[in-house]
Amino acid sequence: MSENESKKKHFVLVHGLGHGAWCWYKLKPLLAYDGHKVTVLDLAASGIDTQKIEDITFSQYSKPLLDLLASLPPTETVVLVGHSFGGITIALAMDKFPEKVSLGVFVAAFAPDTHHKPSYVLEKSKEPVTGWMDCEISKNGSKTTLLFGPKFLSAAMYQFCSAEDLELAKTLVRKGSLFVEELSEAKNFSQEGYGSVSHAYIVFSEDFGIPKEYQQWMIQNAGIHTVREINGADHMAMLGKPEDLCSTLIEIADIKHT
Repeated sequence: MSENESKKKHFVLVHGLGHGAWCWYKLKPLLAYDGHKVTVLDLAASGIDTQKIEDITFSQYSKPLLDLLASLPPTETVVLVGHSFGGITIALAMDKFPEKVSLGVFVAAFAPDTHHKPSYVLEKSKEPVTGWMDCEISKNGSKTTLLFGPKFLSAAMYQFCSAEDLELAKTLVRKGSLFVEELSEAKNFSQEGYGSVSHAYIVFSEDFGIPKEYQQWMIQNAGIHTVREINGADHMAMLGKPEDLCSTLIEIADIKHT
């Protein structure tokens, strides 16, 4: 294998709450153009998956990603990229398949630690800068669900994205859940699993959904040392600044992490 070939990575891109594989439509071809393998997937009850968020557990929600890692050839590893609530999903995958993940990248994402319950960073988070506006928040048994409203999408998440991408989101975003109640009763992510995988974090400077200050607190809390920032990026920088995110991911993935 040539040195150039050895630098090519397999990126697995994991969406956040209410979104789906569709939100990576600009980033995926940019990474692929640079020669990398890229996998995007819909988590359960997301994108075009037909299940309903009310009917599934967090483990079931994450199953498409866990199944993907389980199916990889023995010698293949991936760079896991989690956006927003996708940070909790990739943390679970890193905990269960640490040997399959060369690097976990938290992209304006919730980044848990190994000292607290998986729900800790969700429970400590503040409400978005804008407030919840027209979001629909419901309690279904022991599960809280959330559907982003069009005004909230425009003001808190897509404020620097194109009008077309905002309209796409208004059409495709689905009801989701942070599974806080379930995650508050789950075991801590382990030091032997999740804690043994290299971590990196990409901060979005103008994120109103998960504010920059809170992203920085999670970085410190989780002890993440490889940190980059994309200036002028809202919560959905994979749509508003895909070239910047692409180059940052490639640069981080090429670092020899310890």
